[in-house]
Amino acid sequence: MLQACVDALVQEPDGCYVDGTVGGGGHTEAILQRLNERGRVIGFDRDMDAIERVRLRLGEHERVSLVHENFAMMADALRERSVNEVDGVFLDLGVSSFQLDEAERGFSFQGEGPLDMRMDQSQALSAREWVAQTDEREMAEVIYRLGEERSARRIARAICERREVRPFELTSDLAAVVERVKGGRRGRRLHPATLTFQAIRMVVNRELESLERVLGEMLLRIRVGGRFVLLTFHSLEDRLVKQFFNRHVRREVALQAGGVQVEGERPFVRWISKKPLMASEAEMAENSRARSAKLRVIGVEG
Repeated sequence: MLQACVDALVQEPDGCYVDGTVGGGGHTEAILQRLNERGRVIGFDRDMDAIERVRLRLGEHERVSLVHENFAMMADALRERSVNEVDGVFLDLGVSSFQLDEAERGFSFQGEGPLDMRMDQSQALSAREWVAQTDEREMAEVIYRLGEERSARRIARAICERREVRPFELTSDLAAVVERVKGGRRGRRLHPATLTFQAIRMVVNRELESLERVLGEMLLRIRVGGRFVLLTFHSLEDRLVKQFFNRHVRREVALQAGGVQVEGERPFVRWISKKPLMASEAEMAENSRARSAKLRVIGVEG
């Protein structure tokens, strides 16, 4: 959905655009190619490996600035760089393929690696530590709420019983426990551990909290005529984005995520695509992860 994202985002070829999740650099590069010599891109990622990867991909480029920072802190980082308004913001909320495919990052049960899951490897809390120190009740609640896993209580109980015997160190340790609880893989489209891994990744990286913050702060930084473009892959994220945008569409007063008025009046916000744009059959055939992708776009009007 790369072209659809860039088509929705870039309205001014000499504008300043923010890619809040540079990942492998594909969207960053595509945005840059739509701009003229006066346009610029500011890219963020909490994963330093991603920043270095994109720097190598794009080379030294005077129209691209790369910032190692969680997009939740984007508004502060822009302010520090004297950037008060931008022409558009793009966020790809999917986990990077590089993170999923590198076993040593500990995001996936497909390859054996340390139970890590940190998008920012400089942060203290890893999945291993979260699994070791979280009580059974909280663990079950997280797995149910963030993973939408119906077997959350049984899984949490099994994890806590297993860690009393020996600590979890590897992704395969956790996957094996969940698989035993759910009765193996036969007849399942998803691996039995998929939803549990998703929930633990989301809580370790505070993904929903980061999304709530960036929505509330960056809407106030987009110029009239600009776009806020989000690509979601999870029902909780998509619901949060849809509800936030619905609260702001056609309002003359900007609101924070909780509905509190901030910084006086602002221009109207309107849906560019009220119904989310989905991946085509060809895109899904090329990339199975695109099956759950939803693209939502709003525009800031005068």
